[in-house]
Order: sequence, then C-alpha cells, then structure tokens
Amino acid sequence: MPSISREEVAHLARLARLDLAPDELDHLAGQLDQILGAVAQVTEVAADDIPPTSHALPLTNVYRDDEPRPCLPAESVLAAAPAAEDGRFRVPQILGEEA
Repeated sequence: MPSISREEVAHLARLARLDLAPDELDHLAGQLDQILGAVAQVTEVAADDIPPTSHALPLTNVYRDDEPRPCLPAESVLAAAPAAEDGRFRVPQILGEEA
C-alpha cells in the first residue's frame, strides 16, 4: 500500500504554490494516501489483453458532413454591422502598434 508522508505533501504544496497549515498537511496526507491506494488497486486489476479506451462504449460521429453551402452576401451582413470598413467589420483596436 502506498504511503505519502507529510513532507511529501508539503513539497507538493510548495510546487503548487499553496500555503497549507500544519493540520491541513496531515489531513491531506491521509487523503492522498487513500487516493494512491485506490490507483494501485486499479493498476493491479488492469489486464494486458484489454485495450485502453477513453469511453466504455464506442462513439459515433453524430454531426452532419461538412459540405459547402451558400452563405449570406457580405453586403447584407455588413449592412447590419455597427461599423464596417473595406468589406470587413470594424472593431475597436485592443493591441498597440508593437503587436
């Protein structure tokens, strides 16, 4: 059974930039130890003849085929825009010249 020490939890907390109180370290050490134990049990059960999967059931694409279709004319779309310039939407500048 895996065991994680209080010092290892403190190290992980420092890496994650978490400031944990001493009682939190003790509490999390026990919880992380249980998690590691559960993961160890799963690795014992996993068999080599079972292929890795991301889903328990096979998935099928439910989207339609991507086929070109006629779209709205640019003039009618830009006519509804608050501002247009050179056949494009005009928006306020958000980046400086250096970008």
